[in-house]
Amino acid sequence: MNRQPRAVALISGGLDSMLAVKVLLEQGVHVEGINFYTGFCVEGHTHAIRKKDQKQEKRNNALWVAEQLGIKLHIIDVIEEYKAVLTNPKHGYGANLNPCLDCKSFMVKKAREWIDENEFDFIITGEVIGQRPMSQRKDTMPIIAQESGADERLLRPLCAKLLPPTLPEREGWIEREKLYDFNGRSRKPQMALAAQFGFDDYAQPAGGCCFLTDQSYSAKLGDLWQQRGSKNYELDDIMLLKVGRHIRPSENFKVIIGREEGENNFMNGYRKQFTHMRATSHQGPLALIDGNVSSDDLKLAAQLVARYSQGRDAAEVQIEVNEIGNETPFTLDVIPLHNDDIPQAWFI
Repeated sequence: MNRQPRAVALISGGLDSMLAVKVLLEQGVHVEGINFYTGFCVEGHTHAIRKKDQKQEKRNNALWVAEQLGIKLHIIDVIEEYKAVLTNPKHGYGANLNPCLDCKSFMVKKAREWIDENEFDFIITGEVIGQRPMSQRKDTMPIIAQESGADERLLRPLCAKLLPPTLPEREGWIEREKLYDFNGRSRKPQMALAAQFGFDDYAQPAGGCCFLTDQSYSAKLGDLWQQRGSKNYELDDIMLLKVGRHIRPSENFKVIIGREEGENNFMNGYRKQFTHMRATSHQGPLALIDGNVSSDDLKLAAQLVARYSQGRDAAEVQIEVNEIGNETPFTLDVIPLHNDDIPQAWFI
């Protein structure tokens, strides 16, 4: 090659992708990052919304990693394209509703399309053999390379020595001996390499950067699909699954109750799309009603909202109800439900 090799790196914001990029930068490769936004990313949502996370630094880790490495980052919206990956994964789901193998193949495929369009030479990821039970196994890594169309243009610097040589290695664009043979779930090799590079601040692994690996979130998404009779969803749907208590007292409706001021403020942006209610006699949360409800359903929902207000021990709580299609709100005087009156099965 008579010019500097150029690679694009899948940047999640975690330590592995950060290290993979640094390893290639050390070999003189020009690297740019790419981050695909599916709508299910953890970054920038609950940490920014919830008051309990106020002390946690608010940052998009993918952007932060790119800044630390001094590389350009391309953020690409794939919300619509990703729907087919999530709703009909060829390789199925993981422990929750995480289609990890299909997801990785999809993202590498999009990266392969990107390098073709932008005249880059190959793709790098921070994958480590044995790190993830579904997508990062020695027998699944060739599947990702093949199904994405990346083939030998896909390099995993952190475990490359345990895999067959790729095009960049065989062509001499990089030195294979300066790559690594990390294997397994232990983070100690990565942490040691981070220390060697002088990285002392990086995102800690906690199930990845995707809500679909979370059991609670997946239960809410599964409930949404079941009640709609299909796996269709829009961005607003999946955003609302990230906040509030989701309580389904009946097949025909559920109540989403804010847990704190930050969530109430966030949910307030959706109030025109839902029948909504909140206590007026006491301080309390905003609640959105999702579904077709009768007058009895509204009363039950109001009792739930009263339970989570500061009037939970009062003899009666006034709840203001704003119905979709009715510009005039009305008030319900209700007796708050007690914990014993709320079956655990109602909580999604």
